[in-house]
Amino acid sequence: MRLIAENLTCVRGGRTLFRNLDFEVAAGRALLVTGPNGAGKSSLLRLLAGLLRPAAGRIALEGSEPGQPAGVSAHFIGHLDAAKGALRAAENLAFMQALLGGGGRTVAEALRAVGLDGLAEVPVRMFSAGQRRRLALARLIVAPRPLWLLDEPTTALDAEGQETFAALAAKHLAGGGIVVAATHAPLKISAQEIRLGAGGAA
Repeated sequence: MRLIAENLTCVRGGRTLFRNLDFEVAAGRALLVTGPNGAGKSSLLRLLAGLLRPAAGRIALEGSEPGQPAGVSAHFIGHLDAAKGALRAAENLAFMQALLGGGGRTVAEALRAVGLDGLAEVPVRMFSAGQRRRLALARLIVAPRPLWLLDEPTTALDAEGQETFAALAAKHLAGGGIVVAATHAPLKISAQEIRLGAGGAA
């Protein structure tokens, strides 16, 4: 499997965030997207997820179903954690597992893997920002997808949570997965890097 971006141009609100961006990420590899605020890091992830359309260029995930957009094979975790506060942690994960098809770890196993096993029955509205981020990471392993698109994945995580993320990502890569992460903070995973420049070409 290989993620390919060719000549990507992103325009939002009449402003070109980046243009003529090319990269490839092979199975088992990670790509870190860095750059200042407003450079287009989050927008690039949204393009890859199929949530935005590029002004120009092509995105493909070789090794997936022919003609299938890359986003169909992706998990996208953005700044918002996409959890329902009124539902308990286990209920949130069970819903996502049913929606996305499952095939990964059980809800209990996923909560244990991210350090939330004692909070399965707690409503998510009671969670701290770090606990909500851990719950978002648990979604990655209850319904596996080969491509992880992660926007600031360690935001709000303490040192233990950052180590947990690094272990999950390393296992995903070892199994032939791909990680693309936009980040300001160093991530403890081996990765290539592209840097976007604010308001212009990559």
